[in-house]
Amino acid sequence: MRSFIILLFFSISGFSLLAQSGSIKGKVSKATNNEPLEFATVLIQGTNKGGITDSVGQFEITGLEPGLYNVEARYTGFLSGVIFEVQVTNARVAVLTFELEEEGTQVKTVEITASPFNKTVESPVSIRTIGANEIQRNPGGNRDISKVIQSLPGVASSVAFRNDIIIRGGAPNENRFYMDGIEIPTINHFSTQGASGGPVGMINVDFIREVDFYSGAFPATRGNALSSVMEIKLKNGNSEKIGFRGTVGSSDLALTSEGPIGKSKKTTFIVSARRSYLQGLFTLLGLPFLPTYNDFQFKVNTKFNSKNELTVLGLGAIDQFRLNLKA
Repeated sequence: MRSFIILLFFSISGFSLLAQSGSIKGKVSKATNNEPLEFATVLIQGTNKGGITDSVGQFEITGLEPGLYNVEARYTGFLSGVIFEVQVTNARVAVLTFELEEEGTQVKTVEITASPFNKTVESPVSIRTIGANEIQRNPGGNRDISKVIQSLPGVASSVAFRNDIIIRGGAPNENRFYMDGIEIPTINHFSTQGASGGPVGMINVDFIREVDFYSGAFPATRGNALSSVMEIKLKNGNSEKIGFRGTVGSSDLALTSEGPIGKSKKTTFIVSARRSYLQGLFTLLGLPFLPTYNDFQFKVNTKFNSKNELTVLGLGAIDQFRLNLKA
């Protein structure tokens, strides 16, 4: 009996230690040419944990308790980079990528001051960066990036059941959307002609790394925008192992899978599919129309070397309406 109790104690202790052990790994490189930065400092804000990059710019921080962390990368002569609300779990490794920009001026002494805000020189006021965890936790947002944007100051919206974004009185079709640098015409299901909004967004938040929302001072490469520009940056698939994730939303079901392809782990994938169950709810409520939406999304990334990579993106949707003749 005593041996059994001792064995049970060590088993529970080992499980507790395993459940509280998470890790963060990634790469720090130059934004201009993707060259790795050796001996860059990576810190977890608010803690004493951190790491130093190796000769190929790789770093790893282990022994973290599950939770949300702000991770900062620093290198002399470069602007520091911060990735907010990185979710750490014991189920998988959080993979980050820092692309640091060189400072325009050289100084003899360096003074580092912590700041919770990240502003660029070009757009210090009009840009807002939103992380994936902020989208998931937004009250009433239903994991929809458009609804989160509607809650920002200076952004107006139309009727409550649509995702139209109105900036400074402009029309909803004056907004531009880019996904990993590629312009897409709309990001919503059931969008009407001449408008970019719709009742439900079609981009799965499990794909999103962060979103840069410009309400003014648009980048020079983003022409033909009158009201706003939304830069949606997608994450790469997990390079360590294949994983699955299921999500039940207020109106849909989603299944996401990600992982490496091949033994070299130079190619990663992430793919998801969603289907709504609104038609079942509307049938129970006796509404005269039954909407059904489906969407699928994938990203395949292959890294040939430190400076060359190939990315293939896919985004699609099928929207259907039918009348509820029994109503």
